[in-house]
Amino acid sequence: MQQPDEKRPARKPFDRDPNPPRPSAIAAVEGRLLDPATAIAIRGVMPRPTVYVGPRLVVSKSVDFEGALEVLRAVAGPLGWDVVPEREDPRTANLKFGLRRVRLVVASDRATIAPDGWTLLQQTRAQFGIEAVHGVGLDHLVFTGTIGADPFHFSNPFHFSNPAIGDPSAPIASYAVPGSGGRQPVAYVGPPPHRSKTFPTRRPVVAILDTGCGKHPWLDHVVETGACLGTAAIGYDNPLTEPDRWGDLVGQLDGVIDPLSGHGTFIAGLVHQACPEADILAWRVVPSDGPIVETDLVASLAQIAELVRRFHAGDEGGRPIDVLSLSLGYYHETPVDELFDPTMYAILEELSRMGTLVVCSAGNDATSRPSFPAAFAPWGDGNGPIQPQVDCLPIVSVGALNPNGVTDALFSNAGPWVTTYVPGASVVSTMPRFQGGLEPLASTTAFDRGRSSIDPDDFRSGFGVWSGTSFAAPLLAGRVAKHLSRALSDGDAPDVARTRAREALERATAYAPH
Repeated sequence: MQQPDEKRPARKPFDRDPNPPRPSAIAAVEGRLLDPATAIAIRGVMPRPTVYVGPRLVVSKSVDFEGALEVLRAVAGPLGWDVVPEREDPRTANLKFGLRRVRLVVASDRATIAPDGWTLLQQTRAQFGIEAVHGVGLDHLVFTGTIGADPFHFSNPFHFSNPAIGDPSAPIASYAVPGSGGRQPVAYVGPPPHRSKTFPTRRPVVAILDTGCGKHPWLDHVVETGACLGTAAIGYDNPLTEPDRWGDLVGQLDGVIDPLSGHGTFIAGLVHQACPEADILAWRVVPSDGPIVETDLVASLAQIAELVRRFHAGDEGGRPIDVLSLSLGYYHETPVDELFDPTMYAILEELSRMGTLVVCSAGNDATSRPSFPAAFAPWGDGNGPIQPQVDCLPIVSVGALNPNGVTDALFSNAGPWVTTYVPGASVVSTMPRFQGGLEPLASTTAFDRGRSSIDPDDFRSGFGVWSGTSFAAPLLAGRVAKHLSRALSDGDAPDVARTRAREALERATAYAPH
């Protein structure tokens, strides 16, 4: 119970919590909602809602794993639970950064409540103090920054799908309706972006962590999928679960294209339109309907950081990455105090120090509540959880503009932590050539020719319209890459790369990072 002398910190204007998820939307990864109204509380810890893997905690590689395990077990025992370390992730076992998973299980024959990461974390803080579990946290669920294909069917769990779920008449919901910015086919009749056959310097490299990238004539010679760290895959590599190849992988057997299928291909097309000369690395960490487990995202980011380190060190297997575009995020339950685990930021900071500019979507929940990793950006009011470092590039958070290029999209998150805004509503880009299970409203024949209204999920044109800050971030990434394209060299030191990236960012946005 909250003590009489404790006061919950005042919310800033427009800092509103998104709608909670439907349980079925997160059940596949044992997801749970942290509801401050019912969650176990201790003095000094005032959580906000978040979504996490219920029977799991994670331990940063930056702290003593065995020591943390001992403390957690001491508290778990009287609750009737045990704490079982999962196998160390081979993807990060030999890397500087990473998270270790521990699973919470029932350890006795007596009835007990279901093991829960938040409960154990809070009980441990209460008994041993906050410092005893420094570096231990929840395994959050991370979602992509896009407006859903069907806002009145697919829910909005603390992610960026449709902030107006439950009220289809709300103005924000219009962005998810085909014809008003929602995912729909479109006929592109212009020429493809022009890409030189030869290039005088090293081409700029933009990396994307998303649903992968499907086949498309604009992208087949531009996008590399499946780049590895040595022999280790980065992200998911099972060809049977590729959202941008198969389209309908989950849900009812109705052929309807999954909410995020085509997402990575759409993003790659935006980068290519903004900078045709750029090479694109596309890795798959996002399932066709979300969400992403934080530990999987962190593992992929740690591998990417090692690729870049090897490149700058001249080691075998290194790859240059000039811009990393991330169209995903989550809301942390305690983002402004010592409970905030900095593991993800530490990786992004390492990339930034080596000269890779990290660009993140701000999110689509029409709130000023900070979404991470976008909110790792320097805050305009100076009150962010991370203070800018002189020897690092800043994280860049990107909100979405309407097609007029003047007004912010209603769905876009906003606040002092959003760096800049670029078009992200009703943008046109590449799509896998899906033909989904929906049917045109009307169809007939005349003069031996088929006639119909527009088929809402027939993407055989290879192009579509979509909305979301998911698409603002890669558009900015491509614009930055364009300004880098004539100034790159394989032998540049990180300080040179940082200076070059700052100048390119300023030219692309008029934002001058310090």
